[in-house]
Amino acid sequence: MIAATENGPVDAPQSFVEIDLELPDLGAHDLLVAVKAVSVNPVDVKVRASFDPSGGPKVLGFDAAGTVLTIGAEVIDFTVGDDVYYAGSIARPGSNAERQVVDSRIVGHKPAELDFAQAAAMPLTTITAWELLFDRLRLTEESRGHLLVVAGAGGVGSMVTQLARALTDVTVIATAARGESADWARQMGAQHVVDRHRLRAEVAAIAPEGVSWIFSPFSAGNVKTYADLLVVRGEVVAIDEPAGLDTLPLKEKSQSWHWEFMFTRPLHEPESSYQHELLDQAAQLLDEGTIRTTMNRRLSPITPETLRESHRLVETSSVIGKVVVATE
Repeated sequence: MIAATENGPVDAPQSFVEIDLELPDLGAHDLLVAVKAVSVNPVDVKVRASFDPSGGPKVLGFDAAGTVLTIGAEVIDFTVGDDVYYAGSIARPGSNAERQVVDSRIVGHKPAELDFAQAAAMPLTTITAWELLFDRLRLTEESRGHLLVVAGAGGVGSMVTQLARALTDVTVIATAARGESADWARQMGAQHVVDRHRLRAEVAAIAPEGVSWIFSPFSAGNVKTYADLLVVRGEVVAIDEPAGLDTLPLKEKSQSWHWEFMFTRPLHEPESSYQHELLDQAAQLLDEGTIRTTMNRRLSPITPETLRESHRLVETSSVIGKVVVATE
């Protein structure tokens, strides 16, 4: 396994260390998976930098794709030899390991048309985007209006755009700061791309009556702008954690602020199979070519050095799509 033995910066020697740890006992609903590829998300960086080392080494990693080696006594949706993909749980050891124990109820069957690396890019961002669009915002295939996707070239933004275009009738406006980011956002399906530095003016020119929904991964300093851009009773879904966030500017037009945290179900509703079903539906969309992998950088093999490099890339906050680390 590759773990952090102390919290700290990406280049600290103790941030990525090969160690031997015993695997957790296999629960009734668990799978033992041979990990073939992992991807790195901002939450991986956050956990590495801030976990409490008094609890022992921290095996990092959430997204993974691999092959089932063993199944628990009450597993009904998988058999030994199945290829799978998943985002795991923040409450259990991570995916930066040769083998991982994961609850089958948050695991999907790997898309057949994707290799392990392409599949590993998908689970966390797909679950996040799916839940914020269809749980928080309650969008349907009949939904119409403008959806503003902030950071449209990011991992979650890429999936919000793809799923909104594939499963609703909304118009997507994505933000970007660079030409290559704008190109990527268009490839994901955004009908309009605006400069995030001129957000208010450019969005208002496209949707003068206002946007109905906003996805926000960078909320600090933007609440007043969001309130101005949203229609009456418009809605924001955020995934970040800005200190001292003031949402009072939303009150005048009865606008709503929602949070999306994809680990809510694994933490508080462990009996739910919602994320398993979601990932299987997403796999079908991927196999049909309706949506595509967001892998945009691939490193190998899975070593402390390649994981350190992947974290370094994600920490720049300028990564387009997803960074994946595969066994080969």
